[in-house]
Amino acid sequence: MSLTVTTWSLEQTAPTDLLPAAAPEGDDVRIVRAEVPSPEFSRFLYASVGGDIRWTDRLSLSYAQWQEELGKPGVETWVAYDKGTPAGYVELAAQEGGVVEIVYFGLIPAFRGRRIGGHLLSYGVRRAWDLAERWPELTPTKRVWLHTCSKDGEHAMDNYLRRGFKLFDTEVSQERDVATPGPWPGA
Repeated sequence: MSLTVTTWSLEQTAPTDLLPAAAPEGDDVRIVRAEVPSPEFSRFLYASVGGDIRWTDRLSLSYAQWQEELGKPGVETWVAYDKGTPAGYVELAAQEGGVVEIVYFGLIPAFRGRRIGGHLLSYGVRRAWDLAERWPELTPTKRVWLHTCSKDGEHAMDNYLRRGFKLFDTEVSQERDVATPGPWPGA
């Protein structure tokens, strides 16, 4: 069975493009960089955040392939915790010429709708803009970009636009429809 998927690519071209969201009320949400590349933890985040919206591109990667992806210079995983529990994450990846891609971003379903997403995205975009400060071998960031698609959460595009991202490309494709993988079957 085939599924029509629209993919939108969005960008910011200056740090001043960011329109940050307010932090959620209270001080229970913390965002911490996972500084030690961990395929186990990253796969947990990936499957937990993307399971109900059909993220499947990394599910077939071996442990070594996960380690290779996470170990590249300029790849960072920033995790939002709510009262000590992982709530979501943003994965950044440096590209040539001062470009940083937000490769993955999202919340575990139980944490959606609680104003954590805008805060996490704002924080992640700031870290994309200052990525070269933590990775001196990289060119300073000149552009931050991401893509989202019609399979992503219903508020994803609105969140990106509210944070100051601008649309620069749209593609429509056919993909094989797959069962929702979840962190476990039926999740």
